[in-house]
Amino acid sequence: MPAGEKTIVVGYTPTPPGQAALRAAIQEGRLRNASLVVVNVSRGDAYVDHNLADHEHFEGIEGLLVESGLQYRVVQEVGRGEPAEEILRVVEEANAVLVVIGLRHRTRVGKFLLGSTAQEILLDAPCPVLSVKA
Repeated sequence: MPAGEKTIVVGYTPTPPGQAALRAAIQEGRLRNASLVVVNVSRGDAYVDHNLADHEHFEGIEGLLVESGLQYRVVQEVGRGEPAEEILRVVEEANAVLVVIGLRHRTRVGKFLLGSTAQEILLDAPCPVLSVKA
């Protein structure tokens, strides 16, 4: 993205919360005249990761992105680190004006045992974070 351009980073997963985040990011992009960076990451520590979008998912969202009229790029990383760290790395690289993430309901015990990607992004992002529910 050219220097000085407003950029919104969206953490995308092929789930209802991820799709809600993408739709919200498109709305924000239109309001702010900003480009989007769609980030989909996986730790790469499992044979199957349902948070990693496959080719069919990207074909589906590509139509939505093209229809939006916004400039965009997609970043997909596997095995580089924790999802929150990778999203925050892209946020810093893009000098993002906003991060959009989807939230899903988890119990307190679930958050304690597994951590929370959303919580880490909310606490550590250098810009405002918009969190949406499906």
